[in-house]
Amino acid sequence: MIGFCLTDEQREFRDMARRFAEKTIRPAAAEADEREEVPWDILQKAQQAGLITYPLPEKYGGGGVESVLTKAIVDEEIFWGCAGIATIMGGAMLAATPIMLAGTEAQKEKYVSRLCQAGPEGRPALGAYALTEPGAGSDPAGMITNARREKGRYILNGFKTFITNAGIADVYVVFATVDPSRGTDGITAFIVEKDWKGVLPGKKEKKMGIRASHTASLSFEDVEVPAENRLGAEGEGFKIAMRTFDITRSHIAAGAVGIARAAYEYALAYAHERRQFGKPIFSFQAVSFMLAEMAMQIDAARLLTWRAAWLYDNGQSCTTEASMAKAAAADVAMKVTTDAVQILGGYGYMREYPVEKWMRDAKIMQIYEGTAQIQRLIVARRLKP
Repeated sequence: MIGFCLTDEQREFRDMARRFAEKTIRPAAAEADEREEVPWDILQKAQQAGLITYPLPEKYGGGGVESVLTKAIVDEEIFWGCAGIATIMGGAMLAATPIMLAGTEAQKEKYVSRLCQAGPEGRPALGAYALTEPGAGSDPAGMITNARREKGRYILNGFKTFITNAGIADVYVVFATVDPSRGTDGITAFIVEKDWKGVLPGKKEKKMGIRASHTASLSFEDVEVPAENRLGAEGEGFKIAMRTFDITRSHIAAGAVGIARAAYEYALAYAHERRQFGKPIFSFQAVSFMLAEMAMQIDAARLLTWRAAWLYDNGQSCTTEASMAKAAAADVAMKVTTDAVQILGGYGYMREYPVEKWMRDAKIMQIYEGTAQIQRLIVARRLKP
């Protein structure tokens, strides 16, 4: 039976996230974007509200809400508040997810529990997912970060780029090859701690959008990783990464819906207030049809997202559906935010108004966690006559 009614728990979490986004995130979003600084006070409040690690099991200190669909519903609201702040918050789950999928009980107890605890000075503990390299973004087989086995440990060397939370994360899930000749079959995942010798964060990137989030490079120079910190077996890293994306791509799709919804709501209100030729511009078909198209696209993207998340929650394959949702929702976010700027005209282009920020934030949704082109490649490979 197909249904679209949220459970009581899902409505409760949606409403809590919406209040937090409206009252706590939105008022800080413009300044965090302008200053390009992590708003630690907002993250601390998010931690206290249970909005960072609520999807993790209670036994490790999380909230025990393990539904991918529930998280997608919450993510839409948090990204509606600010995509940059939402991206930081998502870093903890991006690191925790592969550990939950492939980790031993000892690894979960040690590291998932750590991600559920407060870090230095009461700050929330953060995680990072280190997969991308300068020459190995869409093609993980080109990975050159390597791990050499030596007497109960691995020696990790290499370089990662465009890593969310690099330099501020407490726990990293790092992907490296144990044998470059094996391509993706040589990729292996490791849990790495920030304070280990040879873990060297690079410069913080200055970005077009999601500017409140911290993005940096990450170097590994003869980092000694205990064998017990290998995640899964040797050569299983690529599979772990792809299984992680089956979950997280639904979350990115939901985030894209949140950004699009924010821009649509603002443009709709503006169109009813702004008057030209003696009447609100919404009365002109050219404007009202743009807004109608926005509304249709946002609903369609949300439904694709919910389907992918529902499939995962019900133990069904969702790789194709997650890629469809991620690609479609990201494109919708870019289109809707661009049209919102157009509806505001010259005002939309000014930084005094929030729509230009949403437009800048929307672009990354077509890039990170697999580009729009990679999502289409994934879908195309699964099409059968």
